[in-house]
Amino acid sequence: MGIDSPRVVATRAELRAALASAARPIGFVPTMGALHAGHGSLLRRARSENAIVVASIFVNPTQFDRPGDLAAYPRTNAADLDLCRREGVDIAFVPLVDEVHVPGATTTVHPGPIAGLLEGAARPGHFVAVATVVAILIDLVGPERAYFGEKDAQQLLVVRRMARDLAMAVEIVGCPTVRDPDGLALSSRNARLAADDRAAAPVLRRALVAARDAWVAGARDADSLRSTMRGVLAAEPRVRVDYVSVADAGTLAEVAGAIDGDVLCSLAAELGSVRLIDNETLRAT
Repeated sequence: MGIDSPRVVATRAELRAALASAARPIGFVPTMGALHAGHGSLLRRARSENAIVVASIFVNPTQFDRPGDLAAYPRTNAADLDLCRREGVDIAFVPLVDEVHVPGATTTVHPGPIAGLLEGAARPGHFVAVATVVAILIDLVGPERAYFGEKDAQQLLVVRRMARDLAMAVEIVGCPTVRDPDGLALSSRNARLAADDRAAAPVLRRALVAARDAWVAGARDADSLRSTMRGVLAAEPRVRVDYVSVADAGTLAEVAGAIDGDVLCSLAAELGSVRLIDNETLRAT
C-alpha cells in the first residue's frame, strides 16, 4: 500500500484492469458508503486474511422502498475513501448506477422464503434488491471471500443462502457487530437520530441483553423471551416497535413454545423517522 492507495475505479472496465494482475486471495467488502467503525472492522478482517482487499462504495437505489430514504442517505465519499486508505484497501470501486445495473435489466435474484420474513415482510422486495446487487458485485470482483456484518443478520443469511444455492466460488464471512459504548449498534442511520432519540436508542440493545440474560438463566420458552424484550422496549416511550422476533437461527421461522436449538432474537423499531434493527443469537450449546 502506498500513499496513492486505494486505487479508485468507477467503471467495470477500470475494475477489470485493476484486478487483471491482482494477487490472490481477494477479500471483498461491499458497502453503501457512509462508512463507520463497523465497516472498518470488516475491512481490517479482510486485510488480515487476503492478499488484496477490494471495497465497493455504491448506494444501491433498488434497496430503498421510500424515495425519501434514498435522497436522505448520506454520501461521504471523501471520508469513506480516507477510511479505506487507513484500513489498507487496495481497490475502491465507486461506480455510477449504470455500471452496476445495466439499463433495461430485468433479471433479479429471488432468495426464497427466508427473504419474506422479518425485514423482508416489513420491506417487500428488499432482499431481492440486496441479493441481486451482491450477486452482481461478487461477479464483477471475483473474490475468494466477501465480508458482511452480523448486525444485519437476515442479510447475512440471505447472502449465504444465495452463494450456496448458486454455487458461487466465494466464502461469505460474518463479522461481529460493532457498538457504541452505550450498546447501540453502529449504523449509518444513527447520524439521522435527533438527540433525544439517540439517547433512547440503546433500549434496543437492553431488550436483547435482557433476553440473553434470561436465556443464560435457563429460559427456553420463545414466548417468554419475546415478552421479556417487549417489556424492556415498552419502558421507553420514544420507541415505536415494528417487530420482536425469536426465530430459528437457520430458517428465521418463528419459534413457538419450547426452544430446542439455536435462535435469533431480533427486533426493529422506529425513533422519530429513523428505523433501527438489532439482534442477538442465542446458542443451545
